[in-house]
Amino acid sequence: MKTIQLIKREHNVQIGDICGHIEPNVTEDCLFENDGEIIGFYIKDIAKYSAKASQLAHIANKELRSKNVPKSEMKRSSGFTGDKSKEVLQYSTILGSVPPKPHMRRPYPTISSVHSVKTAQTFIKAMLMLCHESEQIIKQLTPNIYEKQKAIFDEQINKKWRFGNLFTSSISNYNIPAPFHRDAGNIEGCVNVIIAKKENATGGNTTVPDYGATVNSSDNSMLVYPAWRNVHGVTPIIPTKEGGYRNSLVFYPLNAFVNLD
Repeated sequence: MKTIQLIKREHNVQIGDICGHIEPNVTEDCLFENDGEIIGFYIKDIAKYSAKASQLAHIANKELRSKNVPKSEMKRSSGFTGDKSKEVLQYSTILGSVPPKPHMRRPYPTISSVHSVKTAQTFIKAMLMLCHESEQIIKQLTPNIYEKQKAIFDEQINKKWRFGNLFTSSISNYNIPAPFHRDAGNIEGCVNVIIAKKENATGGNTTVPDYGATVNSSDNSMLVYPAWRNVHGVTPIIPTKEGGYRNSLVFYPLNAFVNLD
């Protein structure tokens, strides 16, 4: 697997800016290196490293798109253009640990209510098993990242708040791009996992302006990256046929659960 050197460059992107269309320039399996340290990687097809992970991603994607799983829904342009002719259904589902949200009159942490929905159990099981398989891919390709994150979790995260061994939470985003942001709520020193499922759609690529890197969100791809580290965005998702979509299956570690009983 080749290694890409991430070198900082000047740009004018700020948090909150809309992320427009950017063609991906990271399209093949690679490790990301910054200042002599491997900080993440991209693989074009997880089936190459784990047939089980590929099967689980397929099951999770199918279940999410069914009526079995509760979702937070919205309907807007997938490219933030305001063009009603390009409106698509968008939704997301959170699993695992949910941090306190005082503005929603819930000043305490909890486990996602989706876990109590009987029809969602196949989805939850598939996502949890996919999380474990993703951790094994991380261990295989970047053992330094795996051991570092495992040590942080062993020392600081109570088992009841874990989703898998290296994460606290999961979110599945269907047809949702993102303006430029930094995941400031994540545990510093840890990585996220983003597995893409995509059919008859373009875009949905993760772009990091600090390095001029845009990662191809191809179907069955996997991006492992420290989302707390840099400003990044997700490019517009445009269906090329009716029913086209891009779904991201994400695992992430939240700082809100550090040293929490």
